[in-house]
Amino acid sequence: MGAPWSWAKLLDLLKHIWLPIVVIGFSGLAGLMRVMRGNMLDVINAPFVTSLKARGLEDQVVRRHVIKNAINPLVSIAGMQLPEIFSGTIITSIVLNLPTMGPFFYNALLNHDQYLVMTFLMFIAFMTQIGNLLADIALAILDPRIRIS
Repeated sequence: MGAPWSWAKLLDLLKHIWLPIVVIGFSGLAGLMRVMRGNMLDVINAPFVTSLKARGLEDQVVRRHVIKNAINPLVSIAGMQLPEIFSGTIITSIVLNLPTMGPFFYNALLNHDQYLVMTFLMFIAFMTQIGNLLADIALAILDPRIRIS
C-alpha cells in the first residue's frame, strides 16, 4: 500500500482497477440509453425526417440529422450524472472494500461527524454545478441554435 510507484505497482493497479471502473461506469448507462432511444423514436417520427427521406437522401445522412436533434437531452442528463458518479463510488468502494473516500464517508455518517458529511455534500453540490456547466458548454458546441447571449 505505501510502496513507492514502480512498473510492478502500476501493472497491479491496472489489473485490479477494471472492476470498479466497469461498475461505476455502467451504473448510469442504461438510463442514458433509454433516454436516447426515446429521443430517437420521437425524432424519427418528425415531419422533417419524412421530408428528408422523400427527397431521397441516404440513410446515413438521415441518421446524422436524427442524431443531431436527439442528442440534446442526452447531453443535459449526462451532465447531471457527474455527482452520481461520486455517489456511486461510495457504495462501490464499501462493497469492494477499496481504500477510497467511500468507507471514510460512511464512518463519518455513523460517527455523526456533521462537518465532514456537510463538506462532502457541498462537494457533491459543487460537482452538480460543474456537470451542468460542462453540459451547457457541450450543448453550445453541438447545437448551433444554442448561443450564449
